Amino acid sequence: MNRWEELTGGTSGEDYAARFAALADSGRDMHGEARLCAALAPAGARVLDAGCGTGRVMIRLAELGYDCVGVDVDASMLAVARQQAPELPWLQADLAALDAAALPGATAFGLVVAAGNTFQLLAPGTEAEVVSRLAATLRPGGLLVAGFGLDEAHLPVRPAITLADYDAYCAAAGLTLTDRFATWDARPYEGGGYAVSVHRAALG
Repeated sequence: MNRWEELTGGTSGEDYAARFAALADSGRDMHGEARLCAALAPAGARVLDAGCGTGRVMIRLAELGYDCVGVDVDASMLAVARQQAPELPWLQADLAALDAAALPGATAFGLVVAAGNTFQLLAPGTEAEVVSRLAATLRPGGLLVAGFGLDEAHLPVRPAITLADYDAYCAAAGLTLTDRFATWDARPYEGGGYAVSVHRAALG
C-alpha cells in the first residue's frame, strides 16, 4: 500500500475535488502546474499526468491543446476525473508497476508531470522504480516535471525522500536536471520546503 492509500483509505476523491473547487471559487489560481508545463512543452505535445488524481492539471492541459493521458492508483479520484472529462483517457495503475507499452497511444511522451506530492506519497522504497518507469515513457529529450514538499510544513506526511535522493533516482534513469523552481510559477529555488524539478531525457 502506498502512503496516499494509508492516509486516505482510497476514498477521498469527492472530498478532494470539493476542496479544490472551494479554492477556485475563492479566486485562487488553480492552474500554475498546467501553465508551467505549457511553458516547457510545445502546444500539442503528448503529456502523461502521473498521479493525476481528480484530473485538475490534465483537464486544463487538454483544454490548452495537449494530447494527455492520466494515471492514478486511486479509483475514487479517477471516478471524479472521468465524470468531469469522460472524453479523456484515464488509467488506473500503480506507478511502481506502470507499463509504458500499455499506455493509450502509440508514441512516447514529450512531458511527464507529477504534481500533488506524488513522489512523497508513493509506497516507501518504490521511488527509484517509479522514476525509472516514468523515464521509460519519455521520448528522447522529453521532460519529467515533479513538484513535491520537502518538510512536514508542506506535506500531509513525514517526507520520505530528499531532493538529493530524487536527483539520484533521476540520474540513474538517464535524466539530467535542467531547472529547479520554488513554485509552479517558476520562482527560482533557493532552498526551502517545496521544489519543482525539471529533468530531461537524453537526446538519444
